[in-house]
Amino acid sequence: MIIKNFLIIRLSSLGDIIHTLPAFSALRRRFPGARITWAVEEKGKEILELVPGLDEIAVIDRKKWWRSAKNIRQKDQTALDFQGLVKSALLAYLSRSRRRIGFHPKNLREPLASLFYTEKIDYVDESDSHVISKNLRLLRRLGIEDENYEFPLVLPETVKSSLAAKLAEVSFPEKKRLIVYNLGAAWETKRWFPEKWAELIEKTRFDGSFPLLLWGTDKEKSLALAVHEKAGVPLSPFLTIKEVLALIKKAELLVSGDTFALQAACALSTPVVGLFGPTNPRRNGPFRPADRMVFHKLDCNPCYKRTCPTLNCLKALRVEDAVEAAKEVWKSHD
Repeated sequence: MIIKNFLIIRLSSLGDIIHTLPAFSALRRRFPGARITWAVEEKGKEILELVPGLDEIAVIDRKKWWRSAKNIRQKDQTALDFQGLVKSALLAYLSRSRRRIGFHPKNLREPLASLFYTEKIDYVDESDSHVISKNLRLLRRLGIEDENYEFPLVLPETVKSSLAAKLAEVSFPEKKRLIVYNLGAAWETKRWFPEKWAELIEKTRFDGSFPLLLWGTDKEKSLALAVHEKAGVPLSPFLTIKEVLALIKKAELLVSGDTFALQAACALSTPVVGLFGPTNPRRNGPFRPADRMVFHKLDCNPCYKRTCPTLNCLKALRVEDAVEAAKEVWKSHD
């Protein structure tokens, strides 16, 4: 018997939460009357607040996560661990869920997590399939075979209005077509170089476009300022996560590394050019035919390393290839 209460565990990161939304949609379609709770860290709550059909958002304290387990306890429940860490698997166990479903140990970043599952799916070859499809496969233990990439994100008018007010600060004219260059990333190995960004921007000043540099953290702002000095393109004001989503939805082109902004653009059907270094674009990249990815295969990548002494994969990304990709995407949505 399938238990009709479900606990989704995907604590972080923001991009991975986006990549889990199609699995939630498929689960909701199959069980329209079920109660679905999503366990997430505080930062990810902003995304989930935009998701209709989610019954409860259970915020997990990042530092004292085990104490948060009391908020998700229910015996008559199936837990689905999309995170694949010992921490997330332990949360599933501490939730007292009767069924705890997770990935095959070879698909887990921390294989010991599988010790806390009651069920595991078969191994998934991730070298040539998207992580969204991998997430959807976790539902097969529930009898759900669904390959729809559906992202239930609804942006309220209040968020759109607050974004419009902030864009007015940088004199954005509504008649212009917005191009967003997302410069930052949490990993050093995903951050392209200021001089490369500046050259790309100079060569993609399309007629009728308005370029804008997107940043989030202080480190990303420093990178944006360096690009601003070289290319003279305005920086976005500081934006909340919801405002970032509204900005990306408004944009007619996003150029970004493999990070939250890229995943959000794909979810919101915003045209994208993805720049990939240490990660596999087939697993993490754009999935729509009109979008483009720039990636140079080396012997050492994809490696998924957060730091690197050489950054050869980023150095191998040619501005000319990114420019050509941007021209193709811009023209296809003209």
